[in-house]
Amino acid sequence: MELQEPCGFLPWDTAFFGKRIAQVNAHRLSSQMVDGVLEWCATHAIECIYLLADSDHAETVRLAEEYGFRLVDIRITLQCNTRDARARSINDFSQRVRVRPARQSDAATLKAIARTSYNDSRFYFDPCFPAESCAALYETWIERSCEDYADVVLVAEVNDQSVGYVSCHLPSNTQGGQIGLVGVESRNRSYGVGQTLIQYSLRWFCEHGVEEVKVVTQGRNIAAQRLFQSCGFLTHSVQLWYHKWFSGCAGQVQS
Repeated sequence: MELQEPCGFLPWDTAFFGKRIAQVNAHRLSSQMVDGVLEWCATHAIECIYLLADSDHAETVRLAEEYGFRLVDIRITLQCNTRDARARSINDFSQRVRVRPARQSDAATLKAIARTSYNDSRFYFDPCFPAESCAALYETWIERSCEDYADVVLVAEVNDQSVGYVSCHLPSNTQGGQIGLVGVESRNRSYGVGQTLIQYSLRWFCEHGVEEVKVVTQGRNIAAQRLFQSCGFLTHSVQLWYHKWFSGCAGQVQS
């Protein structure tokens, strides 16, 4: 049986950021594995390596710190059973919020929302990624989601103005459904738009026969966690995102 390489090259991240980027293939490390990761990175001229580590494995956390990996995010995965969610009615705010599938004409508005919606993400907390590149990343992400990356993007309208969105992905292989991006225009974040979008997305998943839906957010993003919990999601797992740079930019201050 062919042995799996310790890391995987990430061509999309590499092309987007202009740095050679890869990710460790395992969620848990040993001393021997770390040596293999570093050797692989040197051989492939990697400038940045991502590690998504299990938070409950003390040896991995110790080794990550010892070998100069920088903690950039706490990754919270939440899960909801759509059969339970069906019993929940769409909230009272839905009378002023209309939800529909995205249209091509929505692109500019959704990209503008995306630029300012993800300041809690790991990329913004890594000083080697310029803030402008981080904003452009999420613009590109929602644009691609509207094209074909997501199975549907639902858009929220208030007074005929697009004010938010949620992207939804149907199951692949044995995985459940996945909520990708959720974004709400800043002036409408206190009016139940996010909650309405999540509730409509769960209805969409249920209509497509999906029973389990997951969503990922940041440990520092308490507002997002409360939003998903209010819609019936419970914490499924907690992991740690680390980045290690080999190109000497780890001390830069993000602009």
